[in-house]
Amino acid sequence: MDSYRVLLAGGEGEIVEKKSRFIATVAKCETEEEAVRFIEGVKKKYWDVRHNCSAFVIGDRGELTRCSDDGEPSGTAGRPMLEVLLGEQIRNVAVVVTRYFGGVLLGTGGLVRAYTQAVKEGLAHCEIGVNRYGCELEIGTDYNGVGKILYLLGQKGIEPTDSQYTDAVLLRVVVPAEDEEQMRRELTEVTFGKATIEKKRNFYYIAKDG
Repeated sequence: MDSYRVLLAGGEGEIVEKKSRFIATVAKCETEEEAVRFIEGVKKKYWDVRHNCSAFVIGDRGELTRCSDDGEPSGTAGRPMLEVLLGEQIRNVAVVVTRYFGGVLLGTGGLVRAYTQAVKEGLAHCEIGVNRYGCELEIGTDYNGVGKILYLLGQKGIEPTDSQYTDAVLLRVVVPAEDEEQMRRELTEVTFGKATIEKKRNFYYIAKDG
């Protein structure tokens, strides 16, 4: 199952190139209609400029893409912006780059570089997560083994989603599906085979990027 990156929170970034300001506004949009409304909203906010170039990628597999040069020379704005989103493998995202002209012509190469860098700067101010295919494991252990298990999980940056302490201990954790077998082996090793491990379900979940 494919993993892909998603926005957890949008953001805004700005660069200046030869006195021209390029303001990138990035937002999460899960449908084409949402993306269109977002783009129109940014255009209304920055009504006093000639160029509000845009791009968006919609769908778990990025099956719907659109971009607009909004009056800039063909291929110098929208397409480079879209290529950044596709290259970063981010889905369900839209970006508008607003340009305030500084009086100096940038040329086609300069425009491509500026719009590309503006989108990257906008993304740098966003919170990005990864939509991953994973599994939920229920781990049963006694009180002698729980410390070893929690240490192992901590080393991997995994926190239990649920814990029950009665006459024994039950922990539930979520791990990427591709890591399931490795996790089972390591849990068995640290508890000398005494832990019980039961898979409860497979599902998609959001994890912070990195």
